[in-house]
Amino acid sequence: MKTLWPGILDEVRQRQLAEPALRRLLHDAVLRWDDPARALAWRLAQRLAGSGESVGLLWGLLLEPLQTDSRLLDAAEADLLACRERDPACHALHLPFLFYKGFHALQVHRAAHAHWLAGRRTSATLLQHRCSEALAVDIHPAAQLGSGLLLDHATGFVAGETAIVEDGVSLLHGVTLGGTGKQGGDRHPVLRRGCSLGAGALLLGRIEIGPGARVGAGSVVLTDVPGACTAVGQRARLVTRAPANSPAQSDVVPAWAKGPSRCSGSA
Repeated sequence: MKTLWPGILDEVRQRQLAEPALRRLLHDAVLRWDDPARALAWRLAQRLAGSGESVGLLWGLLLEPLQTDSRLLDAAEADLLACRERDPACHALHLPFLFYKGFHALQVHRAAHAHWLAGRRTSATLLQHRCSEALAVDIHPAAQLGSGLLLDHATGFVAGETAIVEDGVSLLHGVTLGGTGKQGGDRHPVLRRGCSLGAGALLLGRIEIGPGARVGAGSVVLTDVPGACTAVGQRARLVTRAPANSPAQSDVVPAWAKGPSRCSGSA
């Protein structure tokens, strides 16, 4: 993000002149920092603070990975450019840096993922917890996310433990990268480079969305989508009555759920 930082500073100075009521906010969040890593960590900590966790504690947990691994700042820069280039409502780089919770959630996740890989799983889960509480975005710390991502609006986005999202992917609010109840192994979707998921799309299981593919808003996807193809629509159907009084206790999708409908009455 060092390449973009001088431009962000210039934008914010102009905003200070145009909107003097925001002078203190803009100074505290951006202009007082000469290091983009420290500025980003501070802004994220401000967004996450609550429920007893201090801004200082969160700032430390966020800053350490940003200072240790330069790839996190590079990814943040790519995400900022994705906002500017692919979100028609984003008119300046300082806007996602300061206010877009999709951008913020992605950066929090990268810090949490670094802690997870280092074996600091309580720290990682704390960041995940605060991100879910404060930003309404729930990404498991073990999920693997690329760079140049656009998480637009972001509210309600969920990604499970073994989800993989490659570079250049665009995701709208309410998207779920979920499992089917399988207890172990790879059980969440893989999104290949440059694909796009519409609002409320529900992807379940270890399926693959190919490079450049598109999934329409509200679609339910249970099978692979080839690259450069578009998938739309709901797949849910009545198949039979529940096999037990507590189907949630079953950890597998039964064979009958994959076959044609055999339901002969209301469920």
